[in-house]
This record gives sequence, structure tokens and C-alpha cells, in this order.
Amino acid sequence: MSYSDKIKLKAKIENLPEFIKFVSEKAKSFGFSEEKISDIELATEEVVTNIFNYAYKGPIEDVEITCKHIENKFIIEIVDTGIPFNILDYQDPKFGNELSEVNIGGLGVYMVKKLMNGVQYCREANKNILILTP
Repeated sequence: MSYSDKIKLKAKIENLPEFIKFVSEKAKSFGFSEEKISDIELATEEVVTNIFNYAYKGPIEDVEITCKHIENKFIIEIVDTGIPFNILDYQDPKFGNELSEVNIGGLGVYMVKKLMNGVQYCREANKNILILTP
């Protein structure tokens, strides 16, 4: 069974619950455990919140999330037309023995990479395309 479903809304924080609900429902229908669905929600929330906060310097545009079930894989594709940002180029934070030694910034990106089995990025036709595979 293969399917693809998408949601497209303005990159505004008030749309966050609708994005998360969409991805959560698709993940649930795929058969993920509640624990894995929580991981998927958290990773999605981190990515779209970063888009809301950093992608658009001018007019706010849309974010499109497509959930796909292809060949027994669940794929989340997040697309925006904001400034280029390759999550894979972002260095993981350095962790020290003390909380005060942890570098600020990048923890969310690090978390997304750790929560997902696969993270891919490309820039095509002035669009950031981030593919998450739980």
C-alpha cells in the first residue's frame, strides 16, 4: 500500500498544532508506537518552529508537509521557500561534563538527527526540502 497526503499552511506559530496533528495522525495510521509518534511529533515541531522563526526575512510564506508511505517506509517531507538551510551542515553541539559547558544553539537540530533514522536535505527551485525517515 502506498499513499501520499499533504498539508500546506502559512509559516506561522499558530499553525503549529495543525501541522503536528496532521503528521501525528499519519504516523498513527502507519502503525507506529505511541513512543515513536512522540519522537516524530517532537522532530517535526523542531523543524517547523525553526522555519517559522528563521526562514523568512520578508513576507511569510507557506510550509508544506507531505507524509508518504512507500514500500513499507514512512517519509515526512517538509518544504519551504525560505532562506537556504541545510540541517546536515549544522555541527552537533559539544557536550561537556557540566551543563554550563554545553554550547548554546543547535540542540534542536541535534535532537532531530538523533530522533530520526534518516535525515536528508536538498535545495531545488528555491525550496528547502527536508526528508525525515523515522
